[in-house]
Formats: sequence, C-alpha cells, structure tokens
Amino acid sequence: MRIQKLDENSRKNLLEDLLKRSPNNYGQYEQGVTEILANVKANGDQALFEYTKKFDQADLNAGNIKVTDAEIEEAYALVDRKLVEIIRKSLANIRTYHEKQRQTSWFDSKPDGTILGQKVTALHRVGVYVPGGKAAYPSSVLMNIVPAKVAGVDEIIMVTPPGKDGKVTPTTLVAAKEAGADAIYKVGGAQAIGALAYGTESIPKVDKIVGPGNIYVALAKKAVYGYVSIDAIAGPSEILVIADETANPRFVASDLLSQAEHDELASAILVTTSEELAKKVSDETDKFIKELSRGEIIQKSLDNYGYILVTDTMDEAIETANEIASEHLEIQTKNPFDVMTKIRNAGAIFIGEYASEPLGDYFAGPNHVLPTNGTAKFFSPLSVDDFIKKSSIISYSENALRAIHEDIEAFATAEHLTAHANSIKVRFEK
Repeated sequence: MRIQKLDENSRKNLLEDLLKRSPNNYGQYEQGVTEILANVKANGDQALFEYTKKFDQADLNAGNIKVTDAEIEEAYALVDRKLVEIIRKSLANIRTYHEKQRQTSWFDSKPDGTILGQKVTALHRVGVYVPGGKAAYPSSVLMNIVPAKVAGVDEIIMVTPPGKDGKVTPTTLVAAKEAGADAIYKVGGAQAIGALAYGTESIPKVDKIVGPGNIYVALAKKAVYGYVSIDAIAGPSEILVIADETANPRFVASDLLSQAEHDELASAILVTTSEELAKKVSDETDKFIKELSRGEIIQKSLDNYGYILVTDTMDEAIETANEIASEHLEIQTKNPFDVMTKIRNAGAIFIGEYASEPLGDYFAGPNHVLPTNGTAKFFSPLSVDDFIKKSSIISYSENALRAIHEDIEAFATAEHLTAHANSIKVRFEK
C-alpha cells in the first residue's frame, strides 16, 4: 500500500479523490435510469418483464414474478442447516439491539386544558431492495428487514433480481423468511425501484425504499425520492483504521482488506502516528493479497483508494478521521476509548483490536447499513427511526386559547396573513 506523510495538501487531494466515488458523480447513467423509471411508471408489469428478460435473461410473467411458499421451502432444502442456525443467531442479536431504539408517543397536559405531544406511527408499507448474483448477501436482508419489523411496519415487500433460471438465491430467501418479509418479488435494478415507487399490477406502491444496490439502483432511488422516501444513496464500501505503535500490523492489514475486497471502488485507509507500523502493515497487506481469493479486486481497490497516512500526533490522526467521516472506523490504539470520545464523524466505531469490522457486518447486532462517502457527517446508520414517522399533537381548551388569542392574531397580522388572524378571531367574536 502507498504510504504518505500527511499534510494539508495531501489531505485535500485525498478528500477530493474519495469524493470521485460518489453516486452524484455518475451523471452519464442518469438518462438510462430516467428512461427505465418512466417506462415502469407508464407500463407497469410489462416493463418489468421486458427489462428482466433484457438484463437478467429470465422470463417473468404475472404468474411467476412473486416468490411462492414452495420456492422458499426449496431454498431451505438447499441451504446448509448450520448456516440457517447461524442466520437465526445473528437475527436474534440484531433484533435485541434494535429493540432498544423503539420510540413511544408522548403527551404533556397542562391545568388550563392544553395538550401537546407527539404521536409515533410506523410506516404502513416498506420496500427492501436486495442485490442478486455475486452480491447476494443474506446479512443485508436481515439488516434491512429487522428494524422495520421492530418498528411495527405493517407490510414489508422485498425485491431481488432472479438468475437466468428465474430463481432467487436460496440464502436470500431463507434470510428473508427468517427476518419476516411479507412478500418477495423477482425483479432487480432500476426497474425494481420504479415498481416500488409507483406500483404495478403485481407489486404494490410502498412508502419507503431501503437497501443497497449498484449505481443504477442508487440513481433510481435518488430519482424517485419524493414519490417515496428512501434511506440514503449508498456509495462504495470504506474503512478507516486509527492506530498507534501498539497496534498489531497483521490485525490492521486484515481489517483493511476486509473492505477492499468488496469492489474496485472500495476505500481502505490507515491513519497512524507510527512510521514503523505503516511499513509493517504495508508488508502484511502484500502477503495477504497473495493468499486471498479476491486478491485481484483487493489490489485494484488499494491502487485506486488505499492509503497509509502517517501523522505527527494522535490529535491530527483524529482530525483526519473526522474529516473523512468513514463508513467503518476502527480504533486500535493504546487508549481506544479515549480516542473514541473525540470522534464526531463515523458510521460505526469499532473499539480495540478484537472488534474487527466483520463483527458489525454479520453478528454483533448494530446495523451494517451505514453512511458512506463522507455522509457520516450528517447521516446515521439505518435504524428503527427510519421506519417511523412522527405527528405533532396540539389540543387547546377554550380558556387556554382565549388567554393567548390576541397574541396569535397580532403575529398573523404582522405577517399580513389576515385569514390566519381571522380563524382565531371568529372564535371569540361577540
């Protein structure tokens, strides 16, 4: 991996380099996505069938677009029983963590008859997008469905692309059944996002779409925002490790590569105060790449967006991490909890040398759907909050309103909104 001494110039160049991976910079794909969405909106199922034939080489029709109970039973027969049990253990951890995020309605009443409050209501219907093919990850199924179930969403619709044989990856179906998906449809890509956003003859319109996908899916989610809500526009995977001279270089190297293997746009960055550690980590990554099955992808990822940055002080390392605002942040230092208190911007923070990033991907419980590409400065991980909405509650007695009606009328009049003032005034006219 390339090793750089960090200064203002190298930091600026790094940030500009990382932003090139943002879906906002893929304008050349937008026209094609717009055309797909317009076709789905106008022609419904027929457009879905045509695009699935074109992109996935699978024949769909109204009779087979929805996954049947028999197909789910077949999937269970194809998936190793040990993996099913592991999925259930992971599911329990994820559910337990997210149950602590539940919110309840509240009401505050006063002696004069005023009642103010907030009513918390789960969304009615949510769409979950799940990638197919080599990117079919059952862990993503669990992470997107569980918080919706905990929130109390009435109906969870899942879409995922089929293989050429018209079937869905067995592990995806098992994970969806275990997590509690209410219906699963065999359609992917931008056309699936259009179906969830607008509704078709087979697929009902949803209130919100969540879940990761390729650039076409990301741009489609961006385009339909307003017809429906979305979780976020996900970018490529990324990890940043803050380490000092006490860190184990083999641990650090292995964790960096755990994200670099996702794709060639993934980013893996080490920020360290130790030049010696920097050199050892670079050597260890070279050794691992020769051993790992996705070594070619890892190497291209590191060539494109992999860095080892050497700083003079830990405060400078922390400042750099906050500026990059990485999806995954590991802290492998002598006093990791002390460093953690100074972190403002990160999707998930892994503390100590045994809190390896894959813990968060699969098993610990916190959600692995995280803000990417610097959006951790203002976005949070997917949570129960994403599947609820809040309504303000206002109730006034006659006496309570009478006590303040002249103030309201004066405020409205100052804003030249006479109808506003009148709607209060008429209640107390003699």
